[in-house]
Amino acid sequence: MAQLQFKGKTFVQNHHLLVKYHELIPVKAKSLTDKVSLHDNLIIHGDNLKALKALLPLYAGKIKCVYIDPPYNTGNEKWVYNDNVNSPMMQEWFGKVVDREDLTRHDKWLCMMMPRLKLLRELMTEDGVIFVSIDDNEQYRIRALMDEVFGEDNFVEQFIWKKSYGGGAKEKYVVRQHEYCLLYARNKQNILDLWLPPDEEAEARYYKYRDSKFAERGPYRIKPLEATKSMDRRENLVFPIKAPDGSKILPKRQWWWSHDRVEKALAEDELTFTKTDDGYSISYKQYLIDEAGEKRGAKPFSIIDKIYTQEGTADLRGVFNDEVVLQFPKPVGLIKHLLRIVTSAESRDLILDCTAGSGTTGQAVLSLNAEDDGNRRFILVECEDYADSITAERVRRVIKGIPSAKDEMLKKGLGGTFSFFKLGKAVELEAILEGDSLPTYEELARYVFYTATGEEFDEKAIVEKKHFVGESRNYQVFLLYEPDIAKLKNLALTLDMAKSLPALKKDKRRLVFAPTKYLDQEHLDQYRIDFAQLPFEIYELTR
Repeated sequence: MAQLQFKGKTFVQNHHLLVKYHELIPVKAKSLTDKVSLHDNLIIHGDNLKALKALLPLYAGKIKCVYIDPPYNTGNEKWVYNDNVNSPMMQEWFGKVVDREDLTRHDKWLCMMMPRLKLLRELMTEDGVIFVSIDDNEQYRIRALMDEVFGEDNFVEQFIWKKSYGGGAKEKYVVRQHEYCLLYARNKQNILDLWLPPDEEAEARYYKYRDSKFAERGPYRIKPLEATKSMDRRENLVFPIKAPDGSKILPKRQWWWSHDRVEKALAEDELTFTKTDDGYSISYKQYLIDEAGEKRGAKPFSIIDKIYTQEGTADLRGVFNDEVVLQFPKPVGLIKHLLRIVTSAESRDLILDCTAGSGTTGQAVLSLNAEDDGNRRFILVECEDYADSITAERVRRVIKGIPSAKDEMLKKGLGGTFSFFKLGKAVELEAILEGDSLPTYEELARYVFYTATGEEFDEKAIVEKKHFVGESRNYQVFLLYEPDIAKLKNLALTLDMAKSLPALKKDKRRLVFAPTKYLDQEHLDQYRIDFAQLPFEIYELTR
């Protein structure tokens, strides 16, 4: 395969491996949730390369869909190359605005994109996909770069987005009405089930049932209402459903749908009950024509039409009382269109946008969930100072509701929550063994707890004398550590320490971080201990 060559490539090919892990610091005051958590919808303020690396411990291999809208590198965007790469040439680039007169602007842009694409690929599921919005300034370069990072066999499509229905007064030669949106898969063979076979015979095998809605919604197929996949338990999805004989049916794990969505489906005859030896199993009807009137499973067209840039401006102005807070945001309708291609209401798909801007992707995810009672989650990363005042504020307003909105659903509020985090300092755990710049006990406790559990950390819960740093859904977490290199060299998890740990709740295990251990696996199992050695195993534990 031919490869793209550019200045600085040799220095950035593996730069993503050298980026240090950084703390993700929760900001309760900027969040919209009762309990800040890394398992919530997330808005992260900070450099997106560092933020992507910080997300790896918890989210490697878990992102179903990535959408990015990077700088188009027109020469007028005033973006700055800020990656601190260990190269004299690239140190000269650091912190300087990239304008149209810069003869290395394409090289700088590719050097900026390469490590981010590599980290994004690590974050994606095996059936994950990535959309990249771009125009002609960098279209053929990004195609070549993505062929290299994802493999040219994993190229799916280059969508043409007809973004404008008029204009042209400023164009010199041709009225340009389009941009592109590239679609790549981590493994294209794993996304075949996103689209059903196009022939009528195959379609009939999937959708073979009819009811009174046939004229409007077409035939339907049935799918289990109970969620059997490995997923975080949500108490609001665990409730009894009344069976035809009056008995109550509880899920072994949880339902896909909320109580309100189930009640609506019952009222509209969209659930089916099948008698089993244990009682009943429940399925829901999935119609060939979805609620938006579109044929489910149909292959998407390569041209995206009737969604215009002007709508993006109107979307944002509608949220901010007609104020222009950012220029040329992407339309909510465009992101919803892309998400409909690769996600479903029944899934708990994670959508990541590390170029969040005004927060269009966040609103699109919430809007889709409100329409189909979906459980998608978003992760937004924004490096600019407006991460709170625009990105997060937009999401706050659409969640709570906008009284002046024309759309009734938006007027009422889309619902949902999000947790706001800021990028903290680099966590150089190697320094623990070397004795350089040792973090305090509280700093390291916060980091290991968040990284390993993704749940809210309460510093008041720390009992340092007992090495206890907090409790998550699955663990009681302990940290054996002192910011003293001489003591660290002799600090280890021993049998006496294991015996002295606080009593364990029956449904929990102990997660113990320490420089080393003097216990065999038999004793670890006896005391229900999962051991994580500082400094390295913390990253492997959550993969």
